[in-house]
Amino acid sequence: MTTGSAARATELLRLHTAPELLTVVNVWDSISAKVVTDVPGTLALATASHSIAASRGFPDGEKIPVAEMIEEVRRIVEATSLPVTADLEGGYGDAAETVRRAIGVGVVGANIEDQLKPVAEAAAQVEAVLRAADAEGVPDFVLNARTDAFVKAGDRDPAEVLADAIERGKAYLAAGAPVVFVPGRLDLDQISALVDAFGERKLTTIAIPGTPALADQEKAGVARVSFGPLSQQVALTALADLVGSAHQGGGVPEGTRPLN
Repeated sequence: MTTGSAARATELLRLHTAPELLTVVNVWDSISAKVVTDVPGTLALATASHSIAASRGFPDGEKIPVAEMIEEVRRIVEATSLPVTADLEGGYGDAAETVRRAIGVGVVGANIEDQLKPVAEAAAQVEAVLRAADAEGVPDFVLNARTDAFVKAGDRDPAEVLADAIERGKAYLAAGAPVVFVPGRLDLDQISALVDAFGERKLTTIAIPGTPALADQEKAGVARVSFGPLSQQVALTALADLVGSAHQGGGVPEGTRPLN
């Protein structure tokens, strides 16, 4: 891999370990990547697998062919000079190979879901991904090792779910992952418990309605907050609002900016 990719990976890793919270508003195609890149304060981009799949007519959950996913990620990488981390779901049956292919189009970080596999198996997957990244010349590849403990909790006792997320996250960190992604509607106590278990700037979360303010998460020691498919939902809500306004005789909202 090029030294450019290795340098972007090192910068992405630095952004996760810095005391300031890294916020990434997820993108799904080249134009959304350009818009987000051009907003002052944007330091890195993250793709949203759900959003990419939806834009190509597929449901979430690895239903989009991996080649199509990688191709869209390639277009996103080419639309920005910033480091790009890709949401690669569970790895499409071979997480290490999928990450290798993503590195081949310029990706320098990735989300990989554990899908609640046995902990040892999921940790071995983390190790395999990082070996593949190192072999491709990107030793600082930022694997955001995701656990589905909360999103697939069902009616389990919250204390048990938290303990499961901690056990899994610590195993992934021990396997070499620099950060652990725990999506879900976490409260500040749960976030603090995860940070205490993992260490500061080792936890990443998702900003969904009802989660603590970003300033509070920064103070708690969270490394990064992303927005998943919510950014696309915001954009499509604005589109639907425009359509409704047009049907009522309205027009383009004031303040709408032209695309470059």
